[in-house]
Amino acid sequence: MPWAADAPVVLLAGGVGGARLAHGLHFHLGERLTVVVNSADDLERHGLAVWPDHDTVMYTLAGLDDRERGWGLRDETWNVMEQLQRLGQDAWFALGDRDIATHLVRTELLRDGTRPTEAARRLQAALGISARILPMTDDLVRTRVRTDDGWLDFQTYFVRLHQEPAVLEVAFEGAPAASATWEVTTAVRSAAAVLVAPSNPIVSVGPILAVPGIQEALAETRRRGTPVVAMSGIVGGRALRGPADRMLASLGHEASALGVARLYAPWVDVFVIDQVDAALAPQIEALGLRVVVTDTIMSDDAARARIAGEMLAAAGVAGS
Repeated sequence: MPWAADAPVVLLAGGVGGARLAHGLHFHLGERLTVVVNSADDLERHGLAVWPDHDTVMYTLAGLDDRERGWGLRDETWNVMEQLQRLGQDAWFALGDRDIATHLVRTELLRDGTRPTEAARRLQAALGISARILPMTDDLVRTRVRTDDGWLDFQTYFVRLHQEPAVLEVAFEGAPAASATWEVTTAVRSAAAVLVAPSNPIVSVGPILAVPGIQEALAETRRRGTPVVAMSGIVGGRALRGPADRMLASLGHEASALGVARLYAPWVDVFVIDQVDAALAPQIEALGLRVVVTDTIMSDDAARARIAGEMLAAAGVAGS
C-alpha cells in the first residue's frame, strides 16, 4: 500500500542496542522517527523517577551519551552519589550529577500531574530532539524476574546483582491492566514500517508487546501492508551486550538468532541476522520470515547509519 511521504517509521526498542539503532535511523529519517521504548525497567531511586531505557535513547539522539559506558551522559561527575554514600545511603544504582537534573525535572512534572508521555516529550524538546521517543504506556508496568532466591525487581537483578542469577521466569506486573497510549497506537497504525531493535527479546521487547493495544495495532498495520522488520541481538550464539543469551537459555529457548526468530515469527515479516549466522538463514526462512544477512555490528556512527539504511531498504522505505 502507498504511505504518506511523512509517515512515521516506528522502532520498538530498549537499552543500548535500541539507542544505537535509533541513532542510525535518525540520520536517515529525522523527525519521521518514532521510538517506542520499554518502560517496564523504570524505577524510583532517592525519590526520583528514573527511566533507563528512555533516557539512553534520549541522550543518544541528543548526542550527549557516554559511548564508553553505553549509558548516562558523557563527561559526567558523581558528587551526589559520593555524598549519598557518606550519608549512609545505598547508592548501588549510580546516577550522575547532570543525569539527576533530568530525573528532578521529570519527577516534578509527574508530581504535578503531567502524563509520562508528555513529560517525556518536554524533556526531549528541551534537548532539541526532533524524533519522538514514546513510553510504551502511561501506566505502571514493572518487570520482575524469578531466580533460585525468589522474585526480584528487574534493576535489582540487572544492576545490583550484575545479571548473575539464572532467570527462571519473567513477569510484567501491571501489564494486563495497562493500555497503550493513543500516541503509540496512532504511530504504529500510521507507520510506513515498524522496526524492532536488537534489544533483549524477553525483557526489552517483551514488555512492549505485553501492553494491551500494541499487539492489536501491530496486527492491524500488518494487515494493511506495513512490514515489520526485526534485527537479532544474538550474534554467533552470544548477546553483544547484556544477559539476553543466558536468559534465553535459562527460559528454555535456543540462545541463537534462530531462537529469537522463533519468538518473533508470529508477528514479524523480515528478520535481519549477522553474516556470522548466515548458515541459520534456511531454518529462519522455514518459519515464514524473509531473511537479510549483513554485518549487524554497530561499532561506530557509520555502521549505525549503514545498518539502519539496510533495515529501511528491507522494509521498502526511503530515508529523507
